[in-house]
Amino acid sequence: MPGQCPDGATFPARATSAADLKGAAMPSPITRLAAAAASAHAADQLALAALPLLATLSLGAGPGLVGLLVAAQSAAWLLVSLPAGALVDRADRRHLMIRAQCATGLALLLAALAGWWGATPLLGLAAFLGSAGTVVFALAAFAAVPALAARGGEALVPANARLELARALATLAAPVLAGLLAARAGEPALALLAAGLAALGAAAIAARGLPALPPASSPNRPPVGRAIAEGAGFVWRQPLLRAVALCAIAWNGSFMALTAVFVPFALTRLGLDAAGAGTALAGYGAGLVLGALAAGRLTRHLAPRALLVAGPGLSVVAAGAMLAAPALPGLLLPGLTWFLLGFGPMLWQVAQTSLRQAVAPAALLGRVGATMQAAIFGARPLGALAGGAVAAMAGLEAAMALAAGGFCLSLAVVLATPLARLRALPAPA
Repeated sequence: MPGQCPDGATFPARATSAADLKGAAMPSPITRLAAAAASAHAADQLALAALPLLATLSLGAGPGLVGLLVAAQSAAWLLVSLPAGALVDRADRRHLMIRAQCATGLALLLAALAGWWGATPLLGLAAFLGSAGTVVFALAAFAAVPALAARGGEALVPANARLELARALATLAAPVLAGLLAARAGEPALALLAAGLAALGAAAIAARGLPALPPASSPNRPPVGRAIAEGAGFVWRQPLLRAVALCAIAWNGSFMALTAVFVPFALTRLGLDAAGAGTALAGYGAGLVLGALAAGRLTRHLAPRALLVAGPGLSVVAAGAMLAAPALPGLLLPGLTWFLLGFGPMLWQVAQTSLRQAVAPAALLGRVGATMQAAIFGARPLGALAGGAVAAMAGLEAAMALAAGGFCLSLAVVLATPLARLRALPAPA
């Protein structure tokens, strides 16, 4: 029987038998899921690098066609998220994660074949299908965390921090691996490696014996359209989730506006060369990794409100530092800016993910995650377009100020809503 902590959280009872000791030595369910998530995310990141390279170098595609290919990859996150969320709430989430990664692996294998055959339309289809499988996996993993954390006697915030750390490490490693492999073995080999990583993600779930995760919804399933509306309606009516959604939309739009104009800003205003701009951007990945490492520990000493304020708050500081950077030449300030944009929002990501899992009923977890995902991926292209348009009409400084204003708005949302008063995560719904 599990024991009880004073705050009501459960922890595993002490192992007293040989079977118990053997079970204790096995990886926890969250550790197994984190390994699968790392493989899945690495496959996705390698695909992001491989497919444009395949189009350009193997098929001779121009910038317009490459742009369409990247759009096909991104469109899946917007178009597939909502129906995928309804599917997650109707299916066994373990089986769904396995099938989603198998589908991604097959799509990436198709991409490699398209590169060898010179079939451009096939490459576009593979890009969309591969991302669609990743979307389904990500939503199923989000919905699986509460049940797996409870089974392993883990709290939500440390469990989510472990998953985000796995993804952050994959984000850092994938571009380096992509460059080395593309130079030595060619672009189709890069797609094959991505397909292999997707298959490895499926195997990590199947072979390591994660428990079945059946749907919590009732047998009377509404039509897909009404099911999607139920999830979106719950997010909007729940004050904490509504605040998270509004903050996420404002932050992601602002981040993409900043991303769209940073390189020309760095080259023309900060006096950096291409290598210097790339080095500054590397601070973002370092911030993500250290933020994921810190989140699980900080939650022992800080209330959730502190982590939720840290994300937009440090982003405001970073945007202000970026605006001041032209007066202080060098690489240090831009690099610190991107570090803060990784570190603070990672704390926010871990906290708000845990909050959503705690507040949403188990039967709605997939649709709640899908609603948030669709809102974020709808805001990102709009932010990038706004940043580019303002830069073209009013200059790079105005575009940077636009991004800073959006970060301020995201912070204002947190401070003006119950998120700023959240002393502890609610008991799981």
